[in-house]
Amino acid sequence: MRARGAAALLLLALAAGCSSGSEPEPGSGSSPTPSTASPNVPSAAPSAASSTPAEQVREPQDRACYRMTYDEAVAPTTSTDPVPCSGRHTSMTYAVGRVDAVVGGHLLAVDSDRVQQQVAEECPQRLQGFLGGDRQDLRLSMLRSVWFTPTVEESDAGADWYRCDVVALAGAEQLAPLTGRLAGALDRPEAADRWAMCGTAGPDAPRFRRVPCSAEHSWRAVSVIDLGPGRYPGEARVRDAGQGPCEAAGRDAADDPLSFEWGYEWPSADQWRNGMTFGRCWAPD
Repeated sequence: MRARGAAALLLLALAAGCSSGSEPEPGSGSSPTPSTASPNVPSAAPSAASSTPAEQVREPQDRACYRMTYDEAVAPTTSTDPVPCSGRHTSMTYAVGRVDAVVGGHLLAVDSDRVQQQVAEECPQRLQGFLGGDRQDLRLSMLRSVWFTPTVEESDAGADWYRCDVVALAGAEQLAPLTGRLAGALDRPEAADRWAMCGTAGPDAPRFRRVPCSAEHSWRAVSVIDLGPGRYPGEARVRDAGQGPCEAAGRDAADDPLSFEWGYEWPSADQWRNGMTFGRCWAPD
C-alpha cells in the first residue's frame, strides 16, 4: 500500500524551531514546534488481483468540489464523489492533466517514484497561478495543494490522469470549509486576509495553534525569510538568519516601534530536504 503523504508535507509545513522577542528588552529562546505533517514518500503498491473495466474509470473534472477529511485529502488516490460547489465542501480541483509514464520506451507504474514526483512538482507549481499573488502570499496563507492519481487498477484499465485540488487548513490535520471564489483569491485583499495564516498565540507558546485569520487569533504570520537553495545550513544558521529580519518585521507591524513583540519559525533538516527552505516571521495582530 502506498504511503499517504507526499502531499501531506506540503499541506502544512510547520517549522521545527521558534524564537520570540520583545522590545525594548528583546529576549530569545527556542522550543520545538510539533509538525502536523509527516514527510512520507510514496512507495510501490502491490499489484491488484483483478483489473477495473475501462468504462468504470471516471475522469476528474476541473473545478469540481469535494467534501473530504484531512486523511482523505492527503491520500495518494481518492474515491470521494463530487458535491455541488454551492454547498459545503473542503476541496476544489484547480487543474487536471496527464501523467508522462513512458521513460526510455518503458511504461512506468502509476505509483512509481518517477510518476509520483512529476505530479508532486506540477500541482504545487500550478497553485500560485490559480490563486494569484506571489510566492510569499502563498507561504503566508493556509491554502495548500493536494493531488491524486489513479489507483493501480484504474491505471491498468487505461487511466492516466492526475488531479490537483486546493484545500485550506483549519488547524492541525483539519480542513476548513471553502467559501467564496478561490480563483485569484490572493489578488483580492478581503479573500487574501480570510485565508491568511494566523496563530492562537505566539509561535513559541505551548498553546500556539495555526488557524486562518478569519478564525479567532492573536498573532499573524507577517513575512517570509527565504533561506536559499542548497544543503541544509544547520539549525544555528537558519535560526540566526531570521532574528534581525523578523525583529524588523515585528517593529513594522507594531503600533509602537519602541515596544513590540515578534516571533520567528525556522525549518528543521527534514523539512528542508522536503522543500521548506524558508522561515516565517510573526507579530501580534
